[in-house]
Amino acid sequence: MPDATPSTQHAAPGGGPPPDGRPLAIRLRAVAKTFGKGESAVRALRGVDLDVPAGALTMLVGPSGCGKTTLISILAGLLARDAGELAVFGQDLGALRRDRLSAWRRDNVGFIFQQFNLVPQLTVAENVSVPLVLKGESVGAAVRKAHDILATLGLEGRGASAPLKLSGGQQQRVAIARALIHEPRLLVCDEPTSALDAELGRRVMGFIRDRSRSPDRAVVVVTHDDRIFHLADTIAHMDDGLVRSVERRAPHIEPPQTAKQGSA
Repeated sequence: MPDATPSTQHAAPGGGPPPDGRPLAIRLRAVAKTFGKGESAVRALRGVDLDVPAGALTMLVGPSGCGKTTLISILAGLLARDAGELAVFGQDLGALRRDRLSAWRRDNVGFIFQQFNLVPQLTVAENVSVPLVLKGESVGAAVRKAHDILATLGLEGRGASAPLKLSGGQQQRVAIARALIHEPRLLVCDEPTSALDAELGRRVMGFIRDRSRSPDRAVVVVTHDDRIFHLADTIAHMDDGLVRSVERRAPHIEPPQTAKQGSA
């Protein structure tokens, strides 16, 4: 069973520097994004301020449509902001040309998509190996490493399977393995437990949380799953395109996780 809910410190919107002195991985000030023009324009982000600490797991929570997925897409360099300031590990993503932004994203970001985005023509292991191949590793070496991380996530022996032969929960774990295999500095997750049962979801999130425990890494998770809130170091509450409040939480200590149990 999880430990009791950690103590929290409530901060003003944006949160300010972490009270435990951890360095910042991400700093946003007045970040705005609008889709469309004129009467059909939708203001997805209305001036977000947020500090994301390094060496920690930050969760973004709030109602559907409040801007969470838009925000993590901007953090990951998949979407350009319209206004405001953004630095990710000191890099202003808006200052990078398209080719340099693609290279930065390849080397620094792992993204777990809500819809998995697996390539059906590739095997499970080949899907997982893609980030390493893009960084120049040989296909053979990358696939071998893919089998290793799949085993860690409870998918030993599934590497040669087609993605569509797996259950939704298994496909989700393949997507997680693909996002983690190149050891990105920034891991961004969009509802990573949505297809998992409670126990497996907790184990997978523990595995993800363990990857954040380095001063040069950060994990940002969008979730509606209150079963995993206790694993967060920071919870940023969003509504109507803004971060309304931030909780800085005392460290939650559990043994290092694997995800080998469960069949979801």
